[in-house]
Amino acid sequence: MTSVAEVLPRTAGLVTLRITEIFRSLQGESDRIGWPTVFIRLTGCPLRCVYCDTAYAFTGGQRQTVPEILAAVAALKTDMICVTGGEPLAQPACADLLTALCDAGYQVSLETSGALSIESVDPRVKIVMDLKTPDSGESSKNCFANLAILKPTDEIKFVIGSRRDFDWAVEEVDAHQLDRRFMVWCSPVHGAVPPQELAQWVLDSGLRLRFQLQLHKLIWGNEQGR
Repeated sequence: MTSVAEVLPRTAGLVTLRITEIFRSLQGESDRIGWPTVFIRLTGCPLRCVYCDTAYAFTGGQRQTVPEILAAVAALKTDMICVTGGEPLAQPACADLLTALCDAGYQVSLETSGALSIESVDPRVKIVMDLKTPDSGESSKNCFANLAILKPTDEIKFVIGSRRDFDWAVEEVDAHQLDRRFMVWCSPVHGAVPPQELAQWVLDSGLRLRFQLQLHKLIWGNEQGR
């Protein structure tokens, strides 16, 4: 990897982000599932999804500069990086961090709620973007303008809590031809929809949807830092 000093502008050391945790685990979702990955979890989120499993990242965290974050990442010796939250784009300096990670030679992905504009995200970053379903309680926050910005290599995720959610997702996929433009995932809310039911809905839909379970939860449950 390129050294920190080589990839950062002189002002980068003045930029700080509030970080909940930086840890190494297996990627549990998306097309990179199963790969050893360093996760950078940013603090804060403007949404309050009813099924949120990272509410501990809403507040707290520690301020770190971009060079400090890059140094912590480098120590974990892993080339895949996932910037997540909370909602990482709620911190404007997230865009600077993403670019610095790309400049350092990492394979970078961003997990975002889809409620905030992705316009500032470096095009080298793989974006995994939620479209919030009705049962989340936050579907009114979806920023559909993002669909025109996403790249063909980006991904869209629907978290499904009921048949109503799935039917809504199918309507949105049809309306925007999402399954022809992107990889589209459907994941069940744990305890709300049996995986077997959602799997059958996906099969019966006739759409190019991919079913997924959260691998990290199957291995470690809700253990923080996993």
